[in-house]
Amino acid sequence: MVTPDRKAAKPRSVLFRTKSIEQSILETDEPETKLRKDLTAWDLTVFGVAVVIGAGIFTLTARTAGNVAGPSVSLAFAFAAVACALAALCYAEFASTVPVAGSAYTFSYATFGEFVAWIIGWDLILEFALAASVVAKGWSLYLGEVLGSATPIVHVGSLKIDWGAVLIVAVITVLLATGTKLSSRVSAVITAIKVAVVLFVVVVGAFFIKASNYSPYIPPSESGSTGEGIHQSLFSYVTGAGGSTFGWYGLLAAASLVFFAFIGFDVVATTAEETKDPQTALPRGILGSLAIVTVLYVAVSLVLTGMVNYTELAGDNSTLATAFALNGMDWAKNLISFGALAGLTTVVMVLMLGQTRVLFAMSRDGLMPRSLAPTGKHGTPVRITVLVGVIVGLLAAFFPIGTLEEMVNIGTLFAFVLVSIGVVVLRRTRPDLPRGFRVPLVPLVPILAVIACVWLMVNLSVETWLRFVVWMAIGVVVYFAYSRRHSMLSIRARAAKSDTT
Repeated sequence: MVTPDRKAAKPRSVLFRTKSIEQSILETDEPETKLRKDLTAWDLTVFGVAVVIGAGIFTLTARTAGNVAGPSVSLAFAFAAVACALAALCYAEFASTVPVAGSAYTFSYATFGEFVAWIIGWDLILEFALAASVVAKGWSLYLGEVLGSATPIVHVGSLKIDWGAVLIVAVITVLLATGTKLSSRVSAVITAIKVAVVLFVVVVGAFFIKASNYSPYIPPSESGSTGEGIHQSLFSYVTGAGGSTFGWYGLLAAASLVFFAFIGFDVVATTAEETKDPQTALPRGILGSLAIVTVLYVAVSLVLTGMVNYTELAGDNSTLATAFALNGMDWAKNLISFGALAGLTTVVMVLMLGQTRVLFAMSRDGLMPRSLAPTGKHGTPVRITVLVGVIVGLLAAFFPIGTLEEMVNIGTLFAFVLVSIGVVVLRRTRPDLPRGFRVPLVPLVPILAVIACVWLMVNLSVETWLRFVVWMAIGVVVYFAYSRRHSMLSIRARAAKSDTT
């Protein structure tokens, strides 16, 4: 049996006290908060593909091509995929070494200490909760298109209630509370449907490609109101490069935007504690899902920009269906809308799954109320699942949430940076740990991952950075007001101190 490593668990200071990996693994066997191990490498791959193929491929591809990058959006996808691949290698090593719920939060607790772990946990709450709410509203919009004349909005006085978004969140909450394996089976069926629709887009759309639509591949730079002031990228703002619409700056900005389409493979790491053979299954699930979606994304973006001139995709309402409609195939719109509806269903499911597992890990550690941590008869954190369902449902039902891709992107990239650095730190501090997967060429690959992710971050808008700083500041206040004192490490330290006095 593994015993806690006292040296690793010894706190360096109150803020940077670490929780040993051995202690984290031991706590996964506590009967009251034990998760059921049901998932295989195939389940994890399905989860990864399920969450990544969603809003990004059905809507973001067309908008980014028409407004930011032109045909070079396919290259932007490739750039974003490289950054994700580097980070994915680091996630695979961490997840196979520390098979505990919580993903980047748990990894940070073992390497950087409690305060950084709290910051990254707070960051992930922002990423998953807002993303799930926004995608639920997107699901409701597509439901409206499928229903035709009916609308998923009900008016109560001056209040608008999006019952479509509430419906999908409620159904998914029940599925997640019932069991992760059941959620995986449902996800597998729906994912098969939307992958089939994506393949339809690639195969049928390929017959309408015109080589002339790829020229110019990188359109000349343009200045405009959409890329000025705090709306321009941080890089452009600092260097004085001006707007970031088309041209090379547009291509770089597009890579940061389409990165949103890859968000989700990191959610696979949050299910580490529920995986039967985490040392083998987690690396396969993370890297396998990323490889599949990268091929599909690049193929779709090449077909899309080959079917129509990128200028015809300008505006905020362009989707994959737009290209087919412009080629006289209005019938394809309904098929693509159905695929998008299926796609967004699994995106909401996996985002909510990730949110519940991060909160579960934080609650078990005392950084969030411990009363939320107990698991039910199905081996799932029912209280947290219901809480997340209520919050996401309320946000999606009542708040007119706009496009938050950039806000979600910066939070995810920040997590990627810390995980990549953490691999190097853990290699030095705990070289003895058994690792189911090892990142090649350490520290070169983690350093490249950090550089790539930071580069994508600085190409996000200034206003995104400002919002991110405000959210992080709120998190710092919550930590010092509640989490610092209620932390299980803090409680144990006080108990040990009282025993010696």
